[in-house]
Amino acid sequence: MKFNSEEIAQYLRKHPEFFEEYADMLTDIQVPHPHGGRAIPISERQIVTLRDKNRVLQEKLGELVRLGEENGALSEKMHRLAVTLLTFTRLSDLLHGLHFNLSEDFSIPHMALRLWDITGEGPALPEFTATSVDVRIVAESLLRPYCGPHVLDEIKSFFGKDALRLRSFAMAPLRAEQTIGLLVMGSEDSQRFYPEMGTIYLTQLGELVSAALARYRPAGEF
Repeated sequence: MKFNSEEIAQYLRKHPEFFEEYADMLTDIQVPHPHGGRAIPISERQIVTLRDKNRVLQEKLGELVRLGEENGALSEKMHRLAVTLLTFTRLSDLLHGLHFNLSEDFSIPHMALRLWDITGEGPALPEFTATSVDVRIVAESLLRPYCGPHVLDEIKSFFGKDALRLRSFAMAPLRAEQTIGLLVMGSEDSQRFYPEMGTIYLTQLGELVSAALARYRPAGEF
């Protein structure tokens, strides 16, 4: 009677006493090395397997540590930005501080901001350049930040001559009870802002900037 591999495997699973009865035989069985080459005893094969599993676990642990360190660094940067924005009383200083912080601390060289329904010294700033209804519709429609290669041509134009070099964008709506603007970041790297990336920190960034700007909304519109 001939048995196939699966039937033999099932038999051994159901009858573990087999290995006790034929323990001496196990030391004589040679199996292929998992990484090629010579045949090795089963016991050595088990050691190799355990080493491989341990290596995989070490790599996963290293990845978790790396991600933890990156998240910790991002949290520190967000904290520094929050403190920075709280120190300003003039809108122009706040916007300059935001640009500087995103460039220096977050390594984002291209950032554009368009605002509406903000008072004070705002109208004289480039952030208050008139935008079309389409841009406002985009800002209103974003339930969470957008990341990817496609934005309206008008939004690309926010970056001036640099727009031709940008390959990926991140957009975060700015809201204080209602939508008051749109924060856009661009990169020459097509993978800097990609559709599948997480947006937790971008969401927090949008909320932080929105809260800082809400102070400059006209009285009675909060």
